[in-house]
Amino acid sequence: MFPYRGYAGKCLYVDLTSGKIETREYDKALAENYLGGNGFGTRLLWENVAPEVDALAPENLLIFSTGPLCGTIVPNPGRMEVIGKSPLTGIYGDANTGGFLGPEFKFAGWDAVVITGQSPRPVYLAIADNQVELRDASHLWGLTTSQTENAIRQTWGDPLVKTATIGPAGENLVRFAGIQITPQRSAARCGLGAVMGSKRLKAIAVRGHGPIRVADPYRLHKLAIALHQRLRANPIFPAVHASGTPGIVSLMDALGRFPTQNFRMGSFPYVDHINIDALRARAFVRDLACFGCPVACDKLYRVPDGPYAETALRSVEYETLNALGACIWNADLDALLAANRLCDELGLDTISAGRVISFAMELWDEEILNLDDTGGLALYWGDMDTVLPLLRMIAYREGFGNLLAEGVRRAAQTIGRGAERYAMHVKGMEIAAQDGRAQKSMGLAHVTSTRGADHLKAFPVIDETGYPDEGRRRYGEQYLPDIVQPLATKYKAFLVKDGEDFGAVVDSVGMCKSGGTFVLAEIYWPDIAAALEAATAMEMPVERLQRIGERIYNLQRCYNALHGITRADDKLPSRFSEEASPSGNAKGQTIDIEPMLEEYYQLRGWDAETGWPTAEKLRELGLEDAIERLQR
Repeated sequence: MFPYRGYAGKCLYVDLTSGKIETREYDKALAENYLGGNGFGTRLLWENVAPEVDALAPENLLIFSTGPLCGTIVPNPGRMEVIGKSPLTGIYGDANTGGFLGPEFKFAGWDAVVITGQSPRPVYLAIADNQVELRDASHLWGLTTSQTENAIRQTWGDPLVKTATIGPAGENLVRFAGIQITPQRSAARCGLGAVMGSKRLKAIAVRGHGPIRVADPYRLHKLAIALHQRLRANPIFPAVHASGTPGIVSLMDALGRFPTQNFRMGSFPYVDHINIDALRARAFVRDLACFGCPVACDKLYRVPDGPYAETALRSVEYETLNALGACIWNADLDALLAANRLCDELGLDTISAGRVISFAMELWDEEILNLDDTGGLALYWGDMDTVLPLLRMIAYREGFGNLLAEGVRRAAQTIGRGAERYAMHVKGMEIAAQDGRAQKSMGLAHVTSTRGADHLKAFPVIDETGYPDEGRRRYGEQYLPDIVQPLATKYKAFLVKDGEDFGAVVDSVGMCKSGGTFVLAEIYWPDIAAALEAATAMEMPVERLQRIGERIYNLQRCYNALHGITRADDKLPSRFSEEASPSGNAKGQTIDIEPMLEEYYQLRGWDAETGWPTAEKLRELGLEDAIERLQR
């Protein structure tokens, strides 16, 4: 009998090759040492998917994993993780998503679903509480994500079924294909939609009706009320609730941190056309929220008239406003929203899609690409009449879109002729909407992220604009003012390491980073430790929780080390060190990663030459099996 509350206590293991579905009790040691979610998936990937396994091979795992606080009454408990080897980067990959699917897994009685193999025909996994089966999805293959979800709901006769679906991009193995999650949320990064497509798994559909039992309901209820009250009292709560992530568009633009024209600049002259004021005035309908979220940063938007009339979508994010806006020089908000909706329907990561198009546009501008290369497409900045069809070409791997479907690193290698200089990626992952020249901690976070260029692993927000109160509360007076100044480099290695370890825990318990843990910077180590004790009955002093976060992050680094990742791969494109930013507060700034990286390795206990965790550090974290594998 599984000893801890807060968990369903069991997992599904599905072999698509044989069609075998197996129920297994949740591993007690995994709960104690990795919690769930991100940690659970990291450990399973480490143990079962060797370096020689191709990401699109049947042997790759695709893991949907919740955490012990997912679906409970703590704030923002609607997150879950999808984990597998990434077809975009070839190393560790994960994607985090909100909405309602994670809690629905728990209500159905499951902590995780682990999928391997490859079905001989398209299928979807149907989970109705304890009833689980693989159903034929041949009639769904080729449909968009919303068409797939609607068809499944009609078959079930239940509009409350929650789904994870892929669109044509996943079916056609686009290397940055995402997975769409009810309702219009995305597990987008790392190309895990292509892994799902390679397995011929069109969707997972879940409906649950059971409770989530916790160890100490009174204590958890009291703690949850206090956390909800603290979030609402936070001085930036009203702004985050009213605007969500689009609320920072103009702020980041002023800092020179809003990538424009493939990172040539950090500010967009037409930012007022795509910022939160423009978005609310043009398309806002009403507020929405993920499961159990008091912040309600999600919104419903609808274009009222014009060529894209009735385009409706939720979850318009800062990242997408940049990737399909400033980064491709597009100031047409209606067209931007149409492109966002199209990416969701086709199952494309909006970040990577926008980056690969801006990369191609810059190559066109530099006369590295011509009409012969593009199949007759002229790639002018801001031309949405080209961008919208090109998104479809990418999803269906048609013409020039087939090359871009490989991502910027592979596309640049194929094109040659100096194209690699303009490929804005780290370890194969397209860089999101941050510029390390304007925020030095974020530049470091991009290179140390275990899934390639990424802002959400460390998520250093304390120094985005300067949060002295939060910096003082979290880290103490001794770190001020440098730790909250975006252009300073002092203490940024410490900030990034702490964020990575804390973020690994947040992603493992099932809570949201955009709510109270990072953006509002209200919920921290002691709060999650207390919530875990109340929910699970595990003894969880803060030091133990911090060790778990560090263990998870080190194991991810070890997994990448097995794939040949070393310190030499922890680098930004030369643009950031050789070309001074022309924009905002970052004007005249470049970024030198090496001094911060050296300090980061020291704090991590990693070898300064290889960038690998040392045997001493791994032994300290209880990862003795990693020592042997790395030595081999």
